[in-house]
Amino acid sequence: QVQLVESGGGLVQAGDSLNLSCVASTRTFDSYAMAWFLQAPGKEREFVAAINWSGDSTTYTDSVKVRFTISRDNAKNMIYLQMNNLKNEDTSVYYCAAGYISCGIKRATMPPVYWGQGTQDSVYS
Repeated sequence: QVQLVESGGGLVQAGDSLNLSCVASTRTFDSYAMAWFLQAPGKEREFVAAINWSGDSTTYTDSVKVRFTISRDNAKNMIYLQMNNLKNEDTSVYYCAAGYISCGIKRATMPPVYWGQGTQDSVYS
């Protein structure tokens, strides 16, 4: 069992930045691909970004690939999501997730096996 705990959410103005963090409680963190998802009010959970086990391969949904950056620090069991130039439509609960193949996570062919509880980001004009 892997526990994932997100942090870094908050209330920000459009155009500002946020950096989300997620810490994983596992001794085999570097065996997992990691990802971020979001769920806006009244909508289904959506893929945002994923990173492979070593951190040298990342993939994004088109709407964020210029503004968001996913990264990881295997020594600290952590992943991050740097979000720049935030927009009102980025308001969501953001979830950290662990799986096995980052491209499989994106395509939903191999969904994550572990999820965090989420952190709320709210962007206002």
